[in-house]
Amino acid sequence: MTLSQMPDWDRRAFLGFLAASPLAGGLPEVARTILAAPPQQQRALITEAGQALEVMDFEPVAREKLPPAHWGYIATGVDNEDTLRANREGFQRFALRARRLIDVSKVDMSTTIFGQQFDSPIFICPTGSNKLAHPLGEIAVSRAAKTKNSLQMLSTVATTSIEDAIAARGAPVWYQLYPPRDWEACKKMVKRAEAAGSPVLVITADLNPGSDRITLERGKLADTRKCETCHETSRGGSGGGTGDMKRKPMFDGLGPDMLPYTYPSVTWDLIQKLRDTVKMKLVVKGLATREDAELSLKHGLDGIHVSNHGGRADDGGRSSIESLPEIVAAVNGKIPVLFDSGVRRGTDVVKALALGANAVGIGRPYLWALAAFGQPGVEKVIDLLRAETLTAMRHIGATSVKGIPKSAVVAAGRS
Repeated sequence: MTLSQMPDWDRRAFLGFLAASPLAGGLPEVARTILAAPPQQQRALITEAGQALEVMDFEPVAREKLPPAHWGYIATGVDNEDTLRANREGFQRFALRARRLIDVSKVDMSTTIFGQQFDSPIFICPTGSNKLAHPLGEIAVSRAAKTKNSLQMLSTVATTSIEDAIAARGAPVWYQLYPPRDWEACKKMVKRAEAAGSPVLVITADLNPGSDRITLERGKLADTRKCETCHETSRGGSGGGTGDMKRKPMFDGLGPDMLPYTYPSVTWDLIQKLRDTVKMKLVVKGLATREDAELSLKHGLDGIHVSNHGGRADDGGRSSIESLPEIVAAVNGKIPVLFDSGVRRGTDVVKALALGANAVGIGRPYLWALAAFGQPGVEKVIDLLRAETLTAMRHIGATSVKGIPKSAVVAAGRS
C-alpha cells in the first residue's frame, strides 16, 4: 500500500511517526511540521467553490467556518465510530475492471426512477437542519438540485418546509419520514407532503433503536455560544415538545411533544398504515440485510434505500457498500435499490452502480460545501462527482448507467 492509498487516520499516524523519527532528523523544522499535519492542513484552504479539485476540499473549510456543535452534528458517527470508518474502508474492498478500445466519446449518465428522469445517478440524501450550515439551508440545496437536475430528498427535520423546497427545486422532491410518535400527527405530516406534490415517501427505519453520538456531544460541550437562542425548550405552538422543533416547519400545527423518530414501534404494521393513508410510492431507508429486503417485497414496498445513515445509526462496523450485494440479490430487479453512506468519489458511485444500485446518494459532501460556500458549493460538489463518475465509466467501457455491467466490479485483489 502506498501512502496515498492509506485511510486518512492511518496516514496521519504514519506521518506523525515519520516526522518524530530519526528519519526526519535532517529535515527543516517546517518540513517536519508539514509532514505531521493532517492532510487538510498540508494545503491552503480554498476561498471559493470553483477552486475545489475534489469534494474533500470543502471539509476543512466547513470545519473552519462552523461552530463546534454544528460541526459535531455533521461529523458525528456513533460510539467508537467503527461504522463511520467502515463506510470508507468498504469501498477499498472492491475494485473496478478497466476495459479498453471501446468508443466512450459519448456517455449517457441520465437515470430514471419512478418515471422521473435525472441528469445523473447521484442524488441528494435527506439531511436535517441545513440552516446550521448556511442561512438559506435546504433552499440553497434545492436550487442547486434544480440547476443540476438532481434528485433531492427532504428530511422530516429540515429547516425548510416541503412546500418551499419543491418551489425552490421547481420539481417534485421526495419526502423522508421520521415518524412522529403519535399516529395522527404522522398521518397529517405525510398527507401534507403528498398534497405538496411529493411523489415518494422514504421511511427511515434505522434510528428507532437510538444512537449515541459522542462526537456531537463533545462538540456541544466545546461550543461557547448561547445555543438556547435556537434550541430553547418550549411547549406548544409550532415547535412541539423540544424548542428545536420550532425550527422544523414540518411539525407546524401538530401540537405539543411531537418528537420525530420516536414512534413506539416502527414495524411493518406502520408501513401498512402508511400504504393505506397515502398514494405516494413507499421506499424504506436503512435496510442492510437480505432478510429485510425479502420482507420489503412481501409487504409491497416500491423501493429500498440501502443505508446505515452514514454511520450515524448503529456501530456494528459493517459498511453500507458491503450490505448492498445481498439486498440486490434478494430484490432481483423487482424494485429499485438506492444506496448511500461514505460516498466521496466517482469510483465509489460506479462501484455501487455495478453492484446493482439504481442511484447513489451523498450527504456530508454537500453539507461541507453548503457550509463553505452555499449554493455554489453544492453545485460544485455535484459537478466534481459527476466528472469523476464519467471518467470511471469510461475506464470500464460503459456508455450509459444502465450499461454498467456486474463484471465491472470485483473483490479487490482479484481479477
